[in-house]
Amino acid sequence: MVVGSGQRGRRIVLEEPQIPFEPRVIHEDRRIIVVDKPHFLATTPRGMWYAETVLIKIRRLYGEPDIIPAHRLDRATAGVLVLVRDPAARRAYQMLFQEHRVRKVYQCLAPVRPIVRPQTGTVRHLDPPRVFPLERRSRVIKHRGILQAWEERGPVNAITRVDLTAGQGSLAGYTLYPRTGKTHQLRVHMNALGLPIVGDDLYPRIQTQAYDDFSRPLQLVARRLEFTDPFTGVKRIFTSAVPLDPQEEA
Repeated sequence: MVVGSGQRGRRIVLEEPQIPFEPRVIHEDRRIIVVDKPHFLATTPRGMWYAETVLIKIRRLYGEPDIIPAHRLDRATAGVLVLVRDPAARRAYQMLFQEHRVRKVYQCLAPVRPIVRPQTGTVRHLDPPRVFPLERRSRVIKHRGILQAWEERGPVNAITRVDLTAGQGSLAGYTLYPRTGKTHQLRVHMNALGLPIVGDDLYPRIQTQAYDDFSRPLQLVARRLEFTDPFTGVKRIFTSAVPLDPQEEA
């Protein structure tokens, strides 16, 4: 529970629930640390979470208070997360993500059903007459303090390629290739197609879930990140080992 702020604007956290999952380090060098983030663990401190976040855990593990994330993953989303340990390298790695020079591959579980034609934006089938792969383009808006993002008419700012990769009864595995990085983009796009991701407590409707209920994680994983290292020129490929669980069907 956050009750106030201390000197120099630092937050005072008197009570904080423990998250029974830890980030797993999958790569480290003198500039970056790459972790496999579990579900339910926030990237950075926010709201009731401080010590139980990837950033604070990794700072304490290495004893390096200058570590910062190069990008973010939602608390509900698991997968590959890059942190920068060298302050002089921060901008270079953050710009890789801001300028969309990182190839991101996500995997999720969602229903097997015909897609719905969204009310706004476009859906382009990339290998007709097959439904998949397809490209979803829309305008996604998310305001701080409001739980859900939404789509509205206007200039496109969110683009996702969606491919159907494996069926599992009433569920299917989908591979998602975001070309942009709007907050909740993948969750919003899948929901707009009539394919809400299994375990999603925000889309299509908000579902109240206790902070210590870890029984139904969002079945969305940032499976792979690929980029050319801005300092060494070496192609980096990092892969998450977090599994998707078909037993999480509602």
